[in-house]
Amino acid sequence: MTIPFEMSDVLDGLDLFNAHRFFDAHEVLEDVWRTAPPDQPTRLHLQGLVQMAVAFHHWSSGNAVGAHSVLKRGLRNLDGAESSFSWIDFQRLRSDGELWLRYIESTCSANREREGQIEDRIEWRKENRTEDSTEHVSRDVRPDLPKILVRR
Repeated sequence: MTIPFEMSDVLDGLDLFNAHRFFDAHEVLEDVWRTAPPDQPTRLHLQGLVQMAVAFHHWSSGNAVGAHSVLKRGLRNLDGAESSFSWIDFQRLRSDGELWLRYIESTCSANREREGQIEDRIEWRKENRTEDSTEHVSRDVRPDLPKILVRR
């Protein structure tokens, strides 16, 4: 089978991802994805890589809901990706992605809880006319951004 795209383009996309240039990584990897044969698993696996980049671009832009949604789909599309790119450590990438899914879920949950607490305090202050006290909602420590590692 002839591969219709340049592996150097895939590597360029991975380098951009690892440099946390997620929008640029998505652009490069999406160009590669477009050239992949539609009936091959490689295309789905490339889409998963694109979605990983998009997810972390969403996160870096403050869109936690979008990040979570796209990250979940990206991880699903990376199932079996070792068959297309045996030289990429997908086990580590999927593990890091799952960790980020849990982190985003806990962050969104903490934000919803905090918003509810703020609404409750506003209502309480209206009823009791007292000064606001500040409360801190703790969150899990943010994991490191994932890297897409190449096996040597």
